[in-house]
Amino acid sequence: MKMDSIKMKKELEKRLTNSNRSFSFDKKKDELRIENKQTGKGITISLPGIIAKWELQKEKAIDEVVYYVEEGLQAMEGDIQLSGQEKNIFPVIRSTSFPSESEEGVPFLFDEHTAETRIYYALDLGTTYRLIDRKLIEKEGWVPERIKETALFNVRSLSTEMKSDEVAGNTYYFLNKNDGYDASRILNEPFIKKMEQKIEGSMAVAVPHQDVLIIADIKNETGYDILAELTMSFFASGRVPITALSFVYENGSFEPIFILGKNRKK
Repeated sequence: MKMDSIKMKKELEKRLTNSNRSFSFDKKKDELRIENKQTGKGITISLPGIIAKWELQKEKAIDEVVYYVEEGLQAMEGDIQLSGQEKNIFPVIRSTSFPSESEEGVPFLFDEHTAETRIYYALDLGTTYRLIDRKLIEKEGWVPERIKETALFNVRSLSTEMKSDEVAGNTYYFLNKNDGYDASRILNEPFIKKMEQKIEGSMAVAVPHQDVLIIADIKNETGYDILAELTMSFFASGRVPITALSFVYENGSFEPIFILGKNRKK
């Protein structure tokens, strides 16, 4: 069966239908919006990306979208509070092209991180999370610094156990706990410094999507090419893609590297 936007739209509407929801399809943008009829809050999903995943994963791709839309809509409908939830506030890494405000026009709380990435802040709700916006901060009477400090403290409590693989004399470490905060471990400074001590060659880091962190011990030029292929592969298959570029970690900062065949540019 050949999948197209109309077929995908119908399939998603069938799976997500609910008397309290409305659907609207923007043919020009190829986007489907699912809204709560009472609140007007909703989620807009881009269909081409889901179709591309469907080509590879079939039903699993649709199952994932349905799950995240259901969880996201439930999170929007609930009354969210920060007080008493300090231990559930975490940073999340997103690409610089990620929206800076909610669909209602409320700015998210975020910080610039690298030329490719930003740090957003989220309240963990168990099976999903909600990005923290300025409206929620004002409602709770918090200051942004409190959120940021709490999130960075909490990310240090997450497991940093890694698997490793050696290819062509280079070592690649993978952190993949699937808790939504794998890429966020890049902000755990003591952990990154500890890994730096372990590295014998050059240290490179990649966050292709939210559910993986790659740290590479690069000892030859081939190592950069392998890292580029790995990062691109993860980026293409990730549920929440971040960046296909890798970073060299030097003097406490992350500098993007552009790997062009055998050449690389910082």
